[in-house]
Parts: sequence; C-alpha cells; structure tokens
Amino acid sequence: MITHIRGKLIEKNPTYAVIEASGVGYWLNISLNTFSLLPDNESAFLYTHLAIKEDSHTLYGFISKIEREIFRLLISVSGVGPSIARTMLSSMTTDEIQQAIASGNVGVIQSVKGIGAKTAQRLLVDLKDKISKTYIVDEVSVTQNNTNKNEALSALEVLGFAKKQAEKVIDKILIEDQTMSVEVLIKKALKNL
Repeated sequence: MITHIRGKLIEKNPTYAVIEASGVGYWLNISLNTFSLLPDNESAFLYTHLAIKEDSHTLYGFISKIEREIFRLLISVSGVGPSIARTMLSSMTTDEIQQAIASGNVGVIQSVKGIGAKTAQRLLVDLKDKISKTYIVDEVSVTQNNTNKNEALSALEVLGFAKKQAEKVIDKILIEDQTMSVEVLIKKALKNL
C-alpha cells in the first residue's frame, strides 16, 4: 500500500491535490482541513490511504497521521464510506470528531451532511471504545459546557420557551463554539428561537 507521498505540488483544490513524485502525477482526494493546511509552495508531503474497489483505485491524502487514522476508523463503520468520512473531516477537526465520539454526542455527529440518526448511533457504538483508548476527553471543558448549557436552558424555560426547542437551538450553537459563555449562549439562542 502507498503510505505517503512526497513530491511537487502541481495542483491544489478544496477537494483534491495533484502531487508529482518521480515523474508520476498522483490525484489525491483531500478534506478541507488538509486543503487549508497544505502549503502553497512546490514541495508537498501527504499521508495516504488507498481504497480499492472492483471498479476503482482511489487515493486519499491527509496532512497528518491522526487525520488518516480517524478516516480509517470512520470507514470501518458499516454505512460510512470514504466520501462521508471525508465530509466529516471537512466539517470538523480531528479533535472535534474524537471528542464527539468519546463523549457520545450524537447531535454533533448528526450535524454532518449525509449522516442520519442511525449512522450517527452506529458510529458512536462502534468507535467509542476505540476512540476512548487513544483520546482523553477533557472533563473540565465537558463539565463547563454542560453547566453553561443547563444554565442557558433554565433561563430560556423561565422566559417561556419550550425545553425541547430551546435545547435543539443551544446544541446547534454549541457545535460552532463550545467555549461560549452562558450570556452569549442565551443571546444567540434568543435570536434563533
């Protein structure tokens, strides 16, 4: 298997990169994360994963080993193919994916285009133990996050909003920024309710 490629960056696009190594041009499907971190200079290095099917051999490129490992974990889950895994890596950082899986946050996983409720549940069930062994959930931030969420929910309920509706809005807001203060969280939620 091809484990990495080092060569001249010929073309860079949000969904793919072309790297020439020893006179051969390799088309690598990449995530937006890899695209944003890939230098614009001529020399490039990407870790790779080769997906072989009956009708195609597809090469995927990653800026880091951890991104490649998360990709491999994601495609090991039934119902998650390379394109969904790549979309997930484009929508979230590797840390966000690991934290969402380790903490069992279905909402964050389900927020990725192409992932429904069943697939999100399957991802959590299949990968939680594997991720928990390699990723330590920051208990302080999770606890702080839950405290802020609960305080914001209580305030919105006092203001007369339905708990389920308010919780959906708060979860969407927390997907974007987990470090938000209670006050800012409430203000943003009020704009979306």
